[in-house]
Amino acid sequence: MSGDARKTAEGLSYLTGFGNEHASEAVPGALPEGRNSPQRAPLGLYAEQLSGTAFTEPRAHNRRSWLYRIRPSAAHPAFTRTGNGAIRTAPFTETVPDPNRLRWNPLPEPAAGTDFLAGLWTLGGNGDATQRSGIAVHLYHANSSMQRVFSDADGELLIVPERGGLLLHTEFGRLHVEPAHVALIPRGVRFRVELLDESARGYVCENYGAPFQLPDLGPIGANGLANARDFRAPVAAYEDVEGPVEVVNKFCGNLWTATYDHSPLDVVAWHGNHVPYVYDLRRFNVIGTISYDHPDPSVFTVLTSPSDTPGLAGVDFVVFAPRWLVGEDTFRPPYFHRNVMSEYMGLIEGAYDAKAEGFVPGGGSLHNMMSAHGPDRETFDRASAAELRPQKIDDGLAFMFETRWPVTLTPQAAGADQLQQRYDDVWQGLQRHFRAR
Repeated sequence: MSGDARKTAEGLSYLTGFGNEHASEAVPGALPEGRNSPQRAPLGLYAEQLSGTAFTEPRAHNRRSWLYRIRPSAAHPAFTRTGNGAIRTAPFTETVPDPNRLRWNPLPEPAAGTDFLAGLWTLGGNGDATQRSGIAVHLYHANSSMQRVFSDADGELLIVPERGGLLLHTEFGRLHVEPAHVALIPRGVRFRVELLDESARGYVCENYGAPFQLPDLGPIGANGLANARDFRAPVAAYEDVEGPVEVVNKFCGNLWTATYDHSPLDVVAWHGNHVPYVYDLRRFNVIGTISYDHPDPSVFTVLTSPSDTPGLAGVDFVVFAPRWLVGEDTFRPPYFHRNVMSEYMGLIEGAYDAKAEGFVPGGGSLHNMMSAHGPDRETFDRASAAELRPQKIDDGLAFMFETRWPVTLTPQAAGADQLQQRYDDVWQGLQRHFRAR
């Protein structure tokens, strides 16, 4: 990517505040005054509502935006089926859920000319996209910018870059996303991914369920974890482009394509709360113990997709950000654990404090529900003998997609060359130390 393009990305303007009712116009006067859909929209534009939730959902949960665009979204030809590539969608029925601990190395290098969409590779997931429940875990590895436009009717996309910057051209404007950031593309929002480096690699959580929201803080109080004002939404920026543009739509698990005679990224003004965001994970305000023992890892939740059971998320997005460890008489790495939730963990940079080796940036591990896991033998031995002084953990950035249902693998993930065959060995050698008094 040219230096001019990166300079353009770095100079973008943003609106702030997660879930807020935002408004933005690329041309003064493009937003109508006092009405969402006036008889004649300003500047000869078309008014259109994009609803991410049902009309009648409670006001606090309702997601919708009004778009004022050069052509309405309805002005397009018929879509036809196209190949799905390595993308798969729930329900995942080609394999059975696996109780074993599993770990993968990063994806191999892609073929030349692989864009973000072609570089998506599904590891697995749960639920049913047609019933708006569950998730899919994808990875991506791309070396070419998209010339086409993509939208996902099945769910929202949480993009977690691990290598290479991205410039996301969306209907609402542009988002600049680097490793250690995450980007949220709401359900149905069209976008194109431009690479800011020679290649890009990372992770994607496709959330079929309720839209991500900030978690309740409970006894923590009013402040802490992810602050709403640190989420940035784009300002309006439109493409007035005539000529053929391929638009790909993911619908009920399959990709469909149509060739428009104009760019669909032609929104001149908008207002609403069904909008894309970018968030810098290093702004996460970590809550932890200042006496002894561990709070549960739920205190690292950035975003949550609630289910019909209070406190039981369809998926939580959790980050293990830089933090101080000061607990007295406490085993400081994550404890040995079995969990009713299922955990897919990835690494953005550095190392993770519960793993000595084998868990690398771009790779990932899966611990399905009730699969026993925790620090490997080397980490346990070192932490058990460490002198407990205040310790800053700032040499790594890991995250987790934690979901209420088991993650069923795709055949390509179950048989991948990058699947580590001897992952269980990291817990071998945990010796018996018990002595009856």
